[in-house]
Amino acid sequence: MSTYEHPDVADLSLPAVLFALSDPVRLEIVGQLAVWREGETPLVCASVGPQMPKSTRSHHLKVLREAGVTRSVPSGRERRLSLRRADLDERWPGLLDAVLPGGVRSVRA
Repeated sequence: MSTYEHPDVADLSLPAVLFALSDPVRLEIVGQLAVWREGETPLVCASVGPQMPKSTRSHHLKVLREAGVTRSVPSGRERRLSLRRADLDERWPGLLDAVLPGGVRSVRA
């Protein structure tokens, strides 16, 4: 199973991140990932977001990954997904807190 490329923190682009977060489905996925805590097993890619075709889910996850919002790593026959919150907070402190629903803002890894 191949490993995806993830942009370095220095290469994260604010327009790309904001575009990735501008879609309601992708924002819902990020909200689900925001409640994951460091040390817990990351979520399986197929389990995040609302019900949708596999190709649509793959597209949304690709946009999030390429923007640097998420990290996807192989785990057996699945891929595990986690939010790159520390990286995003390093570049733009408070950005995720500003865009996530109120109940998710207080959850930290």
